Amino acid sequence: MSTDERLIYLPLGGAGEIGMNAYVYGYGKPGKERLILVDLGVAFPDMDSTPGVDLIMPDISWLRERVDQLEAIFITHGHEDHIGAVSHLYSQLNVPVYARAFTANLARRKMEEHGHDPLVVKTVGAWPDVTKLGPFTVGFAPMAHSIPESAGLVIDSPGGRVVHTGDFKLDRTPLVGEAFDPEMWAEIAKPGIKALICDSTNVFSKTPGRSESDLPDEITRLIGEAKGMVAATTFASNVARVKTLADAGTRAGRSVVLLGRAMLRMVEAAKETGVLKNFPTVYSPEEAKDMPRNNLMLITTGSQGERRAASAQMARGKYRGLELKEGDLFLFSSKTIPGNERGVIRIINQFSERGVDVVDDSSGLYHVSGHANGPDLEALHDLLQPAMLVPMHGEHRHLRQHARLGEAKGIPSIVAVNGMMLNLSGKRPSVLEYIDTGRTYLDGSTKIGAMDGVVRDRIRMALNGHLVVTLILDEEDEPLGEPWCDIKGLAENGSSNAALTEVLEEDLNQFLMRAGAKTLKDDDKLEGELRRIARQSCQNEIGKKPEVTVVISRMR
Repeated sequence: MSTDERLIYLPLGGAGEIGMNAYVYGYGKPGKERLILVDLGVAFPDMDSTPGVDLIMPDISWLRERVDQLEAIFITHGHEDHIGAVSHLYSQLNVPVYARAFTANLARRKMEEHGHDPLVVKTVGAWPDVTKLGPFTVGFAPMAHSIPESAGLVIDSPGGRVVHTGDFKLDRTPLVGEAFDPEMWAEIAKPGIKALICDSTNVFSKTPGRSESDLPDEITRLIGEAKGMVAATTFASNVARVKTLADAGTRAGRSVVLLGRAMLRMVEAAKETGVLKNFPTVYSPEEAKDMPRNNLMLITTGSQGERRAASAQMARGKYRGLELKEGDLFLFSSKTIPGNERGVIRIINQFSERGVDVVDDSSGLYHVSGHANGPDLEALHDLLQPAMLVPMHGEHRHLRQHARLGEAKGIPSIVAVNGMMLNLSGKRPSVLEYIDTGRTYLDGSTKIGAMDGVVRDRIRMALNGHLVVTLILDEEDEPLGEPWCDIKGLAENGSSNAALTEVLEEDLNQFLMRAGAKTLKDDDKLEGELRRIARQSCQNEIGKKPEVTVVISRMR
């Protein structure tokens, strides 16, 4: 490697958070590196911090400014936090997308939905097949995870071999998809691993991870003992779990019904690509209406409490004509992602009010994680023997703990969060510079920046209410009548027991009667004074200072 060339790593999302994964690798002379992007995913909004937002995506401004240096996008697997932003941001990058067959199938569907040519998504084979682009040679090495055909990337360049694990677990019997193959990974490690960029999600779990094959017996027993209708929810992308649930229902003599677009789409994609074989016969909701209720097994979307998913709609009433009643069983075969607890608890309580028995994963019998636990991470470190470790895919506390595991084994490690560009060329990873990173919000059909103020204003209005003050002035710059006020999200009456709008209008009119000619002629000054008085009057009456919009119209 030339001394004036370097191997760099830059996370734009997914480092210091769980979700919204986007990782840049580069090789070449400073500022002129050829680049590849690994994953381009989304995070999901919440009503507290991002009200009304549909999706959260990485800010790719840095990459967009260097798009002529970008060779391609490589997608490790089909989870939304790794693939979900590709179709939304593709027009800004316009480079080939490489993925394995199942992931490519999902990506092409998304590209078509957003008006892009699906053929820009290229299907690649598993390791030892490789793709050569610029200074990079990239191979997709199979990893076990909770979605089929996940892969760790083997990234070779003149700067050395980097392994980017993607999401993974050490599952030798995953039921659907490929098992973790230590022999293959040992071969990959033989030439030496310059840097291991590694999943950190479950670093705090102190026991080795469990296999997907541990679940079928317990799930089969639970469903077999149920008397009424049975419904179960899991991540739609966890095709192995969906098959386990379907097989258990079939063995219990039940007809299987899939509910939710995502569930149907994932099973269809898995069948099309040959990942899913021998899946039980699936019946439509219309066919299920004519079947005995105690002979049905429903598998639904909505394991994270999503309001519009099938599970939530059934908890509120019916979905596609199917309804759970007293004595029926609902199973959460999933783990609740931190931040989604309220939505899940809401569904549990709604089902409980209907007399439905709800079983969650508190016993650990009906779900296993798709991520490697702490001992599994150490086992991978031992297997690959990397020259350096860079934790990724985790909150800051996860990255920090993972780096400690590496350092304890003598592996130089660093905590690198979004925007921290690293030099991987030396004996230890080092910080080259800090890049401004942020978020892009999909708000309806529009993409907005986190600093645009739209979400901030929405939060302020939600917290403080909104007041519109309207004033008309005549040709002589004199008020034409009194100002009037419209309120939203504010109490109608205040401490004086009078209508809030009447108090506001009186206070504003008193100001206008005292205002001088210079103030009445200056829109900016007049608007500022009206806003100040309106907010202060609201504070006196109801103890809140709302957001205020002032509309001044002049007769000309």
